[in-house]
Amino acid sequence: MSKVDPVLLEIVSHALVSAAEEMSITVWRTSRSTTVRELLDYSTAVFDGEGRNIAQAARMPVHLNSMELCLQDIIAHHLPLDRWQEGDVVVTNDPYCGGQHLPDFLAFKPVFVAGRRIAITCVLIHHVDVGGGAAGGYNAHAVEIFQEGLRLPPVKIVRRGEMMDDLFATILQNVREPETFRGDFLSQIAALEVGARAIRALAGRYGVETLAQVGAALLDHSEQAMRSALQALPDGVYRAEDYVDGDGMDEGQKRIAVTLTIAGDCVAIDFTGSSAQARGPINATMATTKSAVYYAVIAASGIEATANSGCYRPITVTAPQASLVNAGFPAPVAMRMLTGHRIATAVLRAFAEAVPARIPASYYGVTFNHAVNIRHADGRRQVYFDAEIGGWGGHPEADGPSGLSAGFHNGQNTPIEMIEAIFPLRFERYAFIPDSGGAGRMRGGLGLVREWRFIAEHGLLNASFDAFVSRPYGLQGGEPGRGGRLSVIRAGELMALPAKTIGFPLRSGDIVRMETPGGGGHGEPALRDPAAIAADRADGYVS
Repeated sequence: MSKVDPVLLEIVSHALVSAAEEMSITVWRTSRSTTVRELLDYSTAVFDGEGRNIAQAARMPVHLNSMELCLQDIIAHHLPLDRWQEGDVVVTNDPYCGGQHLPDFLAFKPVFVAGRRIAITCVLIHHVDVGGGAAGGYNAHAVEIFQEGLRLPPVKIVRRGEMMDDLFATILQNVREPETFRGDFLSQIAALEVGARAIRALAGRYGVETLAQVGAALLDHSEQAMRSALQALPDGVYRAEDYVDGDGMDEGQKRIAVTLTIAGDCVAIDFTGSSAQARGPINATMATTKSAVYYAVIAASGIEATANSGCYRPITVTAPQASLVNAGFPAPVAMRMLTGHRIATAVLRAFAEAVPARIPASYYGVTFNHAVNIRHADGRRQVYFDAEIGGWGGHPEADGPSGLSAGFHNGQNTPIEMIEAIFPLRFERYAFIPDSGGAGRMRGGLGLVREWRFIAEHGLLNASFDAFVSRPYGLQGGEPGRGGRLSVIRAGELMALPAKTIGFPLRSGDIVRMETPGGGGHGEPALRDPAAIAADRADGYVS
């Protein structure tokens, strides 16, 4: 382990995290879309000069756990670090260059002091639209990535401080909301420099060599903390599985099989036995799969250390080629989050075999991503994008929280008032769903119902949902949570829609109803405290 004064290590560690947080605040304050500004679907991090993640803001683990994978792929196969110059910004959204899906643009900026590269800042933003066959990028009918939108290889969008206007214009020409994209993207670029400025100030105060030593020590410290946490778990081989409803095209659920092997201070996760890659866009690349695994291991192990890539060193992930969890080019991946959640819940279920007193039943296990391609009477167009969450699983010591974002994606609530001020939608209902949490000694959290009335001239609804059939599992005799639903109410008639919906035509006055899954229950329902049952009835949580 690198030897650095503990006090200095603590000070500089917090300063690096502060730099990542400054970038995060910059994006929050200057971005344009509700997807970024309200839903907070973005992440920021600081890497050392060799591209290792040493500090990050408190944003989305699904992003943060895969940023280094993308950067290392760029360095190894596309742009070696000796070609990165001061003032450059490298961007990509390509899932087959280390990314996850096309709406997520990663931007990297090298930080130089006296000609020496000392760090790299990174901002990842989920952009509201990237072209392709469906507004918002969620094309439920895509059978190859070319149908999902603009795909940008790792390329310099800024060279030595000069924006490549022709490339930027090409990107804007291919998205449905160019002005919104422009605002979010320029926010992304500005935030990179905010982080770079903070890193340069740190180097000026403590010296370049000291900063490099601290970065290495932080990685070593987090690695050791992870090894210690794993060593406290019982050695053994543990197996579990979970399911995705399907890809919206072919019949049948898709299986995610996990073999978890804990051996001393290491853990190996093998996905042999998982379904082959799907025809539709629910596939996950290894960046998504590893990101979900890292999240689950960090959550289950109880590690107490700075979150950085040192935590990943004792973790090995293997998966069959061309499988649901290790898709091969050009498989579509727009809805990869549906599988990513179930990777996390499957790994957590395996951990529940090893440490049953620590792991809760399944949370809702899906992001309810949805978008509407809106056309107004005057010809103006908009893209409304949002995401919804559900209930957490019951824990051995407590009921599951209701309507709480899972740590894997860590999204926030978009205020109804903000949506109504921008888009032609009027909300009719937003509430917990009684009886949606799985019964158990500890009840699962409740899912949410969200209804809004469409009041524009014309719209096309796209939905990337799951867990309608594959309900969130219970543990230790607890029952599964209720599954999700999607429907449209037109002139008083309710029409049920499939979980994967593309281009459903909306008319003015239609009401869209989304019902998210509840969490699984924990323990035998018959053992629930009668006082807790009475409280649930009084609160309207159960009927």
